[in-house]
Amino acid sequence: METAALDSVQADGLEIGYRELGDGPPVVLLHGWPTSSFLWRDVMPAIARAHRVIAPDLPGFGVSDKPTGVRYDFAFFERALDGLLAKLGIESVGLAAHDLGGPIGVHWALDRPERVTGLALLNTLVYPQFSPTVMEFVKALTTPGLREQATSPEALAAAVRLGLADESKATDDLIAAVCAPFADETARRALADAGVGLDLEGFADIERRLPELRTPVRIIYGEQDQILPDVPDTAARVARDLPQARITALPQCGHFLQEEAPEEVGELLAEFFAPA
Repeated sequence: METAALDSVQADGLEIGYRELGDGPPVVLLHGWPTSSFLWRDVMPAIARAHRVIAPDLPGFGVSDKPTGVRYDFAFFERALDGLLAKLGIESVGLAAHDLGGPIGVHWALDRPERVTGLALLNTLVYPQFSPTVMEFVKALTTPGLREQATSPEALAAAVRLGLADESKATDDLIAAVCAPFADETARRALADAGVGLDLEGFADIERRLPELRTPVRIIYGEQDQILPDVPDTAARVARDLPQARITALPQCGHFLQEEAPEEVGELLAEFFAPA
């Protein structure tokens, strides 16, 4: 299997890492918390047969800069994405987004509908009505003492295991790859900030404006998600707001479906983004 090359550019005053594979119409893959472009590595080859696939490390994650003392809000992430795409000479994109990347991608698409050829959402949250699980996560990342525990290597390893329906897939190599970008206290502070930085105003904006979106939409989710257990309800609500949305549920997968069914996810996305 061909491996995506890892590179970086300076964008919006930050070093932004990204993986790239293939040629053709661009497709951008956004990861969530606490992962990075690494999560997409085995999904990318199927899409790259007909596309230029870009998987960035969002600021605060992966090999990208991890500033502290900044607001990791919608505007911050969107400026970084705009800067990256400008440096890479990319105008219009197919966009797939997972977990924390979902609301970032949706908000970006609502503000730039002419640039989005298709939007795929994978095990994500979209609306400002947060589940008890998400509220516990927010509390952990905003409470002194708990904050440090929640971003420790042990906690990140536990999150990986919780996010997989088949815990045997939580290999030492996978856990090491997830934990490696957060080896020091400063990086872990940035990780905590990034996890809770998206502003409620942005989520409310999504809720209000989502029915305006006219781009094709694909929803793919693992049914055994213990991190975002309300994902089926979110998918159904998005489909009510966006009648063009098509839903595929993967019963064998948990939250990190890219790890549990990378080829299947890749083929589903390749089909969705296929040039007309």
